[in-house]
Amino acid sequence: MRRVELKQVAVPEFGLPERIPQIAGEEYEERIGQTLDRMRDRKLDVLVVYADREHSANMAYLVGYDPRFEESLLLLSNRGDRLLLVGNEGLGYAKGSPVRTQVELFQSFSLLGQPRDRSRRLGEVLRAFGLAAGCRVGCVGWKYFDASLSDSFLHAIEIPAYIVDELREIAGRRELVINANDIFMNPEDGLRIINSPDQIAFFEYASTRTSEGVRRAISALRVGVREYELERLLQNDGLPHSCHTMIAFGDRVAQGLASPTDRRARLGDSFAIGYGLWGALTCRAGAIARAQNDLPPELREFYPAFVANYFQVVVKWYEEVRVGARPRDVYDAVESVRDRKLFDFAVNPGHYIHLDEWVHSPFSPASSVSQLRSGMAIQMDIIPVSRGPLCCANAEDGIVLADERLRDDLRLRWPDAWSRIRARREFLTEQIGIRLDETVLPLSNIPAVLSPYLLSPDNVFSVGP
Repeated sequence: MRRVELKQVAVPEFGLPERIPQIAGEEYEERIGQTLDRMRDRKLDVLVVYADREHSANMAYLVGYDPRFEESLLLLSNRGDRLLLVGNEGLGYAKGSPVRTQVELFQSFSLLGQPRDRSRRLGEVLRAFGLAAGCRVGCVGWKYFDASLSDSFLHAIEIPAYIVDELREIAGRRELVINANDIFMNPEDGLRIINSPDQIAFFEYASTRTSEGVRRAISALRVGVREYELERLLQNDGLPHSCHTMIAFGDRVAQGLASPTDRRARLGDSFAIGYGLWGALTCRAGAIARAQNDLPPELREFYPAFVANYFQVVVKWYEEVRVGARPRDVYDAVESVRDRKLFDFAVNPGHYIHLDEWVHSPFSPASSVSQLRSGMAIQMDIIPVSRGPLCCANAEDGIVLADERLRDDLRLRWPDAWSRIRARREFLTEQIGIRLDETVLPLSNIPAVLSPYLLSPDNVFSVGP
């Protein structure tokens, strides 16, 4: 276990990209082609991809369309035919899709009270697209299941029942309609697990926004400030949110997912903030204090040990992840550093991230994922749950794993992003003292920066000599 200590560190200004990286239509076509290959391997005739405002990542990945007010449905045949069904208000927005896709108005997706007199019924649409008795249909929404749910988990489908009912009626047998989310989300080889240089550049753009927002909020933290006053400093520059913004003082941090209120910060309070946009999430948590003496009496001995051990676990994670590492070994390594008297892990110590904040996680004691691979976008999501008095710590950021070929591609296609990534790596190794493998690319502008006493934000943890 490496020794950690507090020291004064001036976190550099790593800079912000001005241009939002875009995914070209050609890449979307490649994604559809890869999806068709998976469909044919499974002998699926049609893939049905459902999306709504909360669950749009799989559809957005395929055709660059995310529903806003309404739901939508993408039909994809194993011949490559595609049809996007949208509601009244999605019809104009769908014109922005970079993919050649037939779009049809399906007004039952529209909000209540809007016209429903210009579109075909769902069954008619499905049959006209080619669904018939005996067809094998894969359903995609946002989640798939295993035997812990039921013996028939392959047929447990989370998209709306009225759609599934229609599919089963047309196919003729219940077992012909299956859950196919793992095509995109399987932790070993899901299509959204490995990312292209352009997608990584988009994630880096998003991460600069989330991390700079959190940095501004921490800089503005003071006794008496209201939670919602800090929320005003989180600027998204047009990117959609991937989760609700979380800001909490005091005992509200125990809620985990609490949104900001008018509550004021008090000296000695706990503080937690989490800000997520498509492709990135940045979280920080600690004490509203200048130093140990500002803490409540019950925390003055416990909290310093708690937060120091937490950072030791974080360091271990960063030093173990790399292209080729076994996720199970990473889990075992961080577990070996955790002091079980101080805290438990709230969730897996790390997970894949994409347009949705959590795709899947390979980091578990029984993980069957063979190795971490180049192109994976991974969140360092280690959340400690205190075994003693209420307190918190968090240094959550995103990274990408990249072999030499992918690093060269990033350098050539996105030189400004590559320059920021190199500067972050240098900061982490030289100022924070973390021994990063060459395949680890940090995306956050406050990479692994953890100040336990947030009224002294430049007093951060580093690895001791």
